[in-house]
Amino acid sequence: MVRLLISPLGTSLTVRRWKMSVQSFIAKLRSFSFSISALVIWLALLPYTSAVSVASLGRWARNETDEFHWVATWTSMPQLVEPHNLPPEPFTSTSIFQDATLRQTLHMSIGTDRIRLQISNTFGESELPISAASIALPTGGQAGVGDIDTEQLMGLTFNGSPSITIPVGEVVYTDPIDFKINPQSMITVNLYFEAGQSGTSVTGHPGSRTTSWMQQGNYLNESSITEASVAHWYFLSAVEAWAPRTTSALVVLGDSITDGRGSDDNANNRWPDLVLAKMQGNGLTNIALCNQAAGGNAVLTGGLGPPLMERYQRDLLKTAGVKYALIFEGVNDIGVAPTDPATQEQIGNGLISAFKTIASDAKAAGLKVFAATIMPFSGEGQAYSDPTREQTRQMVNKWILGGGEGSFDTVIDFASIVADASDPTILAAEYDGGDHLHPNVAGYQAVADAFPLDIFKASDATVAPKYRRKKIRGFLPSEEIKMTP
Repeated sequence: MVRLLISPLGTSLTVRRWKMSVQSFIAKLRSFSFSISALVIWLALLPYTSAVSVASLGRWARNETDEFHWVATWTSMPQLVEPHNLPPEPFTSTSIFQDATLRQTLHMSIGTDRIRLQISNTFGESELPISAASIALPTGGQAGVGDIDTEQLMGLTFNGSPSITIPVGEVVYTDPIDFKINPQSMITVNLYFEAGQSGTSVTGHPGSRTTSWMQQGNYLNESSITEASVAHWYFLSAVEAWAPRTTSALVVLGDSITDGRGSDDNANNRWPDLVLAKMQGNGLTNIALCNQAAGGNAVLTGGLGPPLMERYQRDLLKTAGVKYALIFEGVNDIGVAPTDPATQEQIGNGLISAFKTIASDAKAAGLKVFAATIMPFSGEGQAYSDPTREQTRQMVNKWILGGGEGSFDTVIDFASIVADASDPTILAAEYDGGDHLHPNVAGYQAVADAFPLDIFKASDATVAPKYRRKKIRGFLPSEEIKMTP
């Protein structure tokens, strides 16, 4: 409150000075308010002022809401492609896929009317320039075919541009596109590379169990590609579906058994595929199944691809829409380690500690955590077969079956499903893929048949907003990409 001290001689001067002070104060306040407004506007526009800013690169992406969010409907664990799994000549020279078109088919888990694709240059040692990309449905809805239905063909863009250059070590998303896919259906993704990727360090997934096709020149929108084929995927790491928040994802962390060694190429009969079919057939149509496994992968160190302890945050916690985690790994750690008791004890304790850490972090992110026991691997001619290693397997499995000291919400005894009834240290003959380590398709079907669906509670399917993985307009946090003019 302002108090006026009025005197007969000084009243006019005092009031005048007071008015001037008030007017000055109001002017300053207005100036301050304008500055604040300008600051707010500037901050709001700041993401759009840089050509390489994350926000500006995804302005067509839908933001996640309390009703809808992005859910991964397909994933492939990115890894460095070994030299023998690189594409054949002439697609491998000083650049990979120089002036070439790559056509790949992917098996979706849940359906949607709107998708976006994640493309990875995680392990590339040079920039990955993509000249153009498109999406279509494969002829007959088949996996591994080089033919597409051109009537369903649609171009893909990156921030409105048909081309993009992905920096070393980065992943990017395409702009969201209205493209209807059905549950358990196939899509075809076409990539054209004019310059190709220099060097021989390429990101991919060798164990695709799915044929990919390639052709010299730009065949992006052609109905058929027939020049060369391989059973590998390159560059594609995820397809995400725009779905109600009641839709969520189960992520399976595993090795070659989960990656499908022993299954049939282009048949999608890995055990996770068969579990997905069972889920879909029993009304669980709002849970995607994401396979984040790779052949030869280990939990602790070594193996093919990043060990699980180095990749679980990327492959599990950062998977869009994840609500459930299933850990089924460890056989390679046991099988490649020396057989002396001290080393095997160390491996067993290391696996238990690793599973505790993964489960703890997953639960902290609001996930339900499941674990499966390690399958038997003893048998003549199997390099892993050894009594001491078998003791380690049994030790870890006993800990898992006991609930992992509270680490797991549910445990599933995969080992007992496929083990020989009279000798649980070996695979049952009817489920043995031939190497006494990997089950065959019958074994994978047995796993699916026994897989308990009551572990998914209807009330648990919603991914709560507080556990939402933050994204910025379609790109992963803090990621930048460089556009090709």
